Amino acid sequence: MVGRHGTPRPTTLPGSSSRVSRRAALGGAAGLGGAAFLGACSGAGGGGGAGGGGGGGGDDTTVNVIMVNNPQMVDLQKLTADNFTRDTGITVNYTVLPENDVRDKISQEFSSQAGQYDVASISNYEVPFYSQNNWLAPLDDYISSDSAFDQSDIIKPLATALTGEDGKVYAEPFYGESSFLMYRKDVFESQGLTMPDKPTWAEVADFAARLDGAVPNMKGIALRGLPGWGQVFAPLTTVVNTFGGTWFDEDWTARVNAPEFVEATKFYVDLVRAHGENGAPQAGFTECLNGMTQSQVAMWYDATSAAGSLDGEGSPVAGKIGYAAAPVDETDSSGWLYTWAWGVQNASRRKDNAWKFIAWASSKEYEELVGQQIGWASAPAGKRNSLYENADYQQAAAPFYEETQTAINSADPENPGLQPRPAPGIQFVAIPEFADLGTQVSQFISSAIAGQMSVEDACDQGQTLATQLVSDKYRK
Repeated sequence: MVGRHGTPRPTTLPGSSSRVSRRAALGGAAGLGGAAFLGACSGAGGGGGAGGGGGGGGDDTTVNVIMVNNPQMVDLQKLTADNFTRDTGITVNYTVLPENDVRDKISQEFSSQAGQYDVASISNYEVPFYSQNNWLAPLDDYISSDSAFDQSDIIKPLATALTGEDGKVYAEPFYGESSFLMYRKDVFESQGLTMPDKPTWAEVADFAARLDGAVPNMKGIALRGLPGWGQVFAPLTTVVNTFGGTWFDEDWTARVNAPEFVEATKFYVDLVRAHGENGAPQAGFTECLNGMTQSQVAMWYDATSAAGSLDGEGSPVAGKIGYAAAPVDETDSSGWLYTWAWGVQNASRRKDNAWKFIAWASSKEYEELVGQQIGWASAPAGKRNSLYENADYQQAAAPFYEETQTAINSADPENPGLQPRPAPGIQFVAIPEFADLGTQVSQFISSAIAGQMSVEDACDQGQTLATQLVSDKYRK
């Protein structure tokens, strides 16, 4: 099969002696002393967030948790005192920060092993590096002595992603996700449009142009533009993949200014500039979610976890949203794989309390609690097989639960594009340097979305960084 760029599309990706094993690709972090992570930090200071106790201190009846400010975590805060604390006597001190800030704060905290926080929301990107640096406490002894937790119920791709090279479990998922396209069914119908189950990006761009302004004060599409490797580059890297691009060839040659990478980035930037949400250069997941909830956009490509908020009880757009597979160009699928999970800092003095919190927050019982008190559509999904067999959840999440399952199971971190890769990862490259690289390059992309520089210049500067930070090192 031949792709749009005239290059053969392999039916399977061949192995390569230059492809780095998971341990080899990730193991460099152990010798970095956290430098790769701290290099990406913007100096987001300390202090408590919403609902938080500001972090450190406490005694045997407390646990200090730092986490991202996503809707599922907001629900968790609401339910903690009357359920977890009432049953265990353990008070949870929450520090809640926006995604970029929380990543920076956690990387500083864990690399220094300051012990201020016992539990942090981390992802499948951080777990390999953090565990190899001994920044995370293994959870196996707790798991084996807590039969009620049921580790076997955790969806396998997430369980694998949160397991270290030593075979030990280092984090438990709070929720898991892939990505898909969300759209307003009623708006499509009013304009005589039909969304395919598996749309292409060309079709999405056409829809965005036709829907922009078709309803007063509604833009055609929302796409992240906020700087950050986990913000704008989460969706954008999946577009690069499906357009035939890659951050690195299998021999670690940087390809950030290669034609395919530039074309994909230009497509993304042009689309959001022409038909995207207002304030796109500063719009991350939360801002795009708000835009979709407030009927400011007709489509949104982002995380499957957003569906629980859009179709949850009390949402003004509940019942109006349709869900389609992540758009593609040259690949058969393009959805990412991600989990916000709970990890315990090795320096924590309250590991027993930390496990009790994790065992509750990641449990079947917590999902049921959310279902009963907030609404089943808002249950933190994507982590347990049993939830997808729950009749109450199936009924409440009918518009999206099957699409979410399919997206998660279709994600392939080993082979996300058209060519062999030197390290796994779909919306990121699984090496410690990528946090720094992706964050720096994302600043250029956000500037291009703001009209302050060209995509070509952004990619050229990204190529220089990718060569200096990664290629020169790994090719040796």
